Amino acid sequence: MSESQREFDVLVWGATGFTGRICAEYLQARYATSNLTWAIGGRNEQKLAGVRGDLGLPDTVTSVVADGHDADALAELVRRARVVLTTVGPYAKYGNELVAACAAAGTHYCDLTGEVYWMRRMIDAHQEEARASGARIVHTCGFDSIPSDIGTYFIQREMAERHGVPASEVKYVAAKSKGGVSGGTLDSAWTMMEQAKTDPTVMSVGADPYALNPPGMRGLDGPDRNGARYDADFGGWVGPFVMSQINTRVVRRTNALLDNAYGSDFRYSEGTLTGAGTRGWFGASAVALGMGAFGAMTAFDATRGLLQKRLPQPGEGPDEETRRTGFFEIELFARHPDDGLKNLRARVKGDADPGYGSTAKMLVESAVCLAQDDLTVGGGFWTPASAMGDQLLERLPENAGVTFEIV
Repeated sequence: MSESQREFDVLVWGATGFTGRICAEYLQARYATSNLTWAIGGRNEQKLAGVRGDLGLPDTVTSVVADGHDADALAELVRRARVVLTTVGPYAKYGNELVAACAAAGTHYCDLTGEVYWMRRMIDAHQEEARASGARIVHTCGFDSIPSDIGTYFIQREMAERHGVPASEVKYVAAKSKGGVSGGTLDSAWTMMEQAKTDPTVMSVGADPYALNPPGMRGLDGPDRNGARYDADFGGWVGPFVMSQINTRVVRRTNALLDNAYGSDFRYSEGTLTGAGTRGWFGASAVALGMGAFGAMTAFDATRGLLQKRLPQPGEGPDEETRRTGFFEIELFARHPDDGLKNLRARVKGDADPGYGSTAKMLVESAVCLAQDDLTVGGGFWTPASAMGDQLLERLPENAGVTFEIV
């Protein structure tokens, strides 16, 4: 079935979950009077009816029901849509059959995964089929990793336009944020540790700074930085950033998919900016110690069980007020390869809770972009920037409250 014959432009898979429901709410608010056709989907018809009633969805928004592990049912379902937007994670548990179905049917796909080892598996298993069918598969279309990936694409585009060369290095620091903790993200961490007990490649893939690159395409970046360090370019102390193990791999894959548009010797890193002086040092050290302690506790069954009982559960998240008043602010530094006077600074800002409010808007805009925009890439596994860089730089500020500026 060709794209023009599909029943829906976008199918929200997992609409009864916490994030899926926010995506449906945003679609209704932003695109109710547009020509976009969309549907909600999940495995429980009664819960879907509850979402319809709570959000006041019109009859033009169809509900579709299927079992996420039934390959035949999913194959039939995805053929009805141009794009499947899925919030059903952990994706290593619940995403395999859906990716396979989309790759086979030529249905575009986007998600919120941060599971690097799972993305590597999906690329290896379905890249050729997706390329042949024309399905554009785009992972990491939320807070991880759109601010990192599109932000780097933006500042590299500015460097090229202003100075005719790409930046040899881009550094990202999380400067300010307010929002809730994601139970779904935590569940992905628990799942990774469980899978690592039977598959040692889970941890080795995650530790590889070029884990998502095509074979043979590597650069100069080494292991992730996990300690406190002073960064003169930002004038302050920097600790590790909780999403860096995901975002850095995505940005490096973008460079590879763009034929090393950022340079074969391009370097990229991320951190958390905590300020100058002794206070900044204490802050960066505290971030490093906290992340190290959390990682150690997740590695053992007993301590992981204690964390699971005390931290948010899958399907739980911040209330509407927290999501609405949340925000994030990220700073980027791009180094000119020859002239320090031509270095650039940029800022990426979001006007809602990063883990849910902004994430849902970024994911929906990615899905609508895949459905309606004139993209130049064909089928295969892409990153947000390599598939939709210019288009998202227009969509996100206009619709999603995510802005990019040179400062």
